Amino acid sequence: MTQAFCLTHVPFEGPGVFEWALTELGLEFTTFLVPERGLPSSPGDFLLVMGGPMSANDADPWIADEIAFIRKAIESRTRVIGVCLGAQLMAKAMGGNVYKGPQLEIGITTIRLTAAGQADPVFSQLGNPAEVFEWHSEGIEPPPGAIVMAESDSYPVQAFRMGGRAAGILFHAEMERTDVDHLCANCPQDIKTAGLTSTSILQKSKFYLPILQQWARTLVESLAAS
Repeated sequence: MTQAFCLTHVPFEGPGVFEWALTELGLEFTTFLVPERGLPSSPGDFLLVMGGPMSANDADPWIADEIAFIRKAIESRTRVIGVCLGAQLMAKAMGGNVYKGPQLEIGITTIRLTAAGQADPVFSQLGNPAEVFEWHSEGIEPPPGAIVMAESDSYPVQAFRMGGRAAGILFHAEMERTDVDHLCANCPQDIKTAGLTSTSILQKSKFYLPILQQWARTLVESLAAS
């Protein structure tokens, strides 16, 4: 295992601690801002698919291309982690759906593990219930064969696994403090809609970010060993 690729969709939603976890394992790490740079020629050994404000249902040609690329990666048993939009793209790639959710979820929210999540050696380490960082307004209908790992009152699919080498999380486990700063600075309308402030989001998240970052490393290490 030598090559990790990261698909990003906007400059302010990057790989965060996932990058450090993968480079510490000795992988060469390359990021592709897909709307501008396009896709790599192959999925590599480990593929990250990150978030963004666009929808997996948008008609942009690059989104269709990326969905097909993700399908190829999963079917070839590349190790794949999808985050937020990335998880939604994964779901669509494998026959699931993405829908407009009942509400915007941003900042720290509470999720619960399903029975499968509680039995999973990685997801069980999140805690149950778990406080996670979120920023989304669309939900996931899981594809055939997916195993739902976590849920919440508003979004019944917060995380899922596909086989042994692909995992999608609707929440953000990768973010460092600067990543939250950038997200708040670039999405002020979301904050206003949710009735929050950037200060309140940062204040509440600072305790949970290190816990989520450690879990993100555990997820990477587990998939890398598979």
